[in-house]
Amino acid sequence: MKELLRMREISKYFPGVKALDKVEFSLFLGEIHALLGENGAGKSTLMKVLSGSYKKDAGEILLGGQPVDIDSPRQAQELGIGIIHQELNLVPELTVMENMFLGREPLNSVGFIDEALIEEEAAKVLDELGTDIPPSAVISSLSIGEQQMVEIAKALSYRPRILIMDEPTAALTERETERLFSIIRRLAAGGVGIVYISHRMEELFAISDRVTVMRDGTYVGTVKTREATFDQLIKMMVGRDISARFPKEYRARGPEALRVENLSRPGKLEGVSFTVHAGEVVGIAGLMGAGRTELARAIFGADPLAAGGIYVDGQKRVIRNPADAIRAGIGLITEDRKQQGLVLGLSVRENITLASLKRFCKHLFIREADEGKVVDGQIESLRIRTPGAGQMVKNLSGGNQQKVVIAKWLATSPKILIMDEPTRGVDIGAKTEIYQIMNMLTASGVGIVMISSELPEVLGMSDRVLVMHRGRITAELPVGQATQENIMAYAAGGE
Repeated sequence: MKELLRMREISKYFPGVKALDKVEFSLFLGEIHALLGENGAGKSTLMKVLSGSYKKDAGEILLGGQPVDIDSPRQAQELGIGIIHQELNLVPELTVMENMFLGREPLNSVGFIDEALIEEEAAKVLDELGTDIPPSAVISSLSIGEQQMVEIAKALSYRPRILIMDEPTAALTERETERLFSIIRRLAAGGVGIVYISHRMEELFAISDRVTVMRDGTYVGTVKTREATFDQLIKMMVGRDISARFPKEYRARGPEALRVENLSRPGKLEGVSFTVHAGEVVGIAGLMGAGRTELARAIFGADPLAAGGIYVDGQKRVIRNPADAIRAGIGLITEDRKQQGLVLGLSVRENITLASLKRFCKHLFIREADEGKVVDGQIESLRIRTPGAGQMVKNLSGGNQQKVVIAKWLATSPKILIMDEPTRGVDIGAKTEIYQIMNMLTASGVGIVMISSELPEVLGMSDRVLVMHRGRITAELPVGQATQENIMAYAAGGE
């Protein structure tokens, strides 16, 4: 195959940190090349060098055999390099089509922006993706998954020769992921080189031709996907064996911890009822728009209910807002930790005690010694990797940020913990640690509601599975009777 890209001995330094150390990477014409590694391994940094966000400190980049210096994202785009960033990079107040063509708006014959042409071109790309998102929709009105589809559409609108996809399916459902895979294969068949970054191992085996593994900013090796094994890649990535991918601990469930009856919200939820017992994990599966996140937000008091009752330990609780939910013993780990779960400008300590600060206050002052004991205990028990409690949370890896969100709710001593996409955007090692935390919680009697778009995760960590479709629960399955096939059938509205 013809070589499209070669990166030789790429190094990148930040103050006190060697982020990349003589990293090697190559990409063939029409190849789908997966880039694998734990959070902090250097994958995104390497791709930011290629896409012009960072300037390399050493090494060489060759495109089509010719050396190039990439000094800016615009120059990378001109060279035919497109990137879909892991973090959403959209302007919430603008429309879908305005975001897709921001900074490169076509002009009409009299020098004004040709809005009709922008809408036409945006509609073409969105149609290629098989999505029904209107080009005129305002970004802030879209779900996280829909915004991710807009990011993908924006990158495709450049018609790149090389397309970098950094966690492109993190917010997508199984069906949307399959649709995206068909688009990726079509692009590769047309000669586009795809660099695919994902923590979802099934995706790498399903979509890639080769896999390059990085660890701690260094190049570990490259293997052909069809010749690789799951265990081999994990060992290359983390430098150790992980004995169990889903280390679920099954135990006898306790008394009823949560019961919801006939929860309704016009256009979102319709007569939803279910129970969760102490020490039990109830998984909730469904396609995008099924109402999973809306259900979580309604139980937590973040969105108003039109009807229905919520019972904790058999007692009916009136939950009008999140403060009521916290007092009732309910915690919510949101699907978007950076926008809704953390205050990135605060420290690890401040984030951990954010939802339980009142317990550390005496009059107008915080009892810092008491607060410090709780924070240090959470850092130790959850194995949060941080230089100290005063570290800014924005400087932690994705997996450790997620642990801080979990620690915040553990500090409230919850009876029920709702976990919406608990392992989104974290590496395989951190996922295993989060699963172990779930085991620790259920052992202490906490009831867990786990919403996940990853069906292997739902099947691997749940005691029961609820399936949602259009705001209703269409099935309740003991995990022993649940399969990916029957979950998807119920999720699509079938029987």
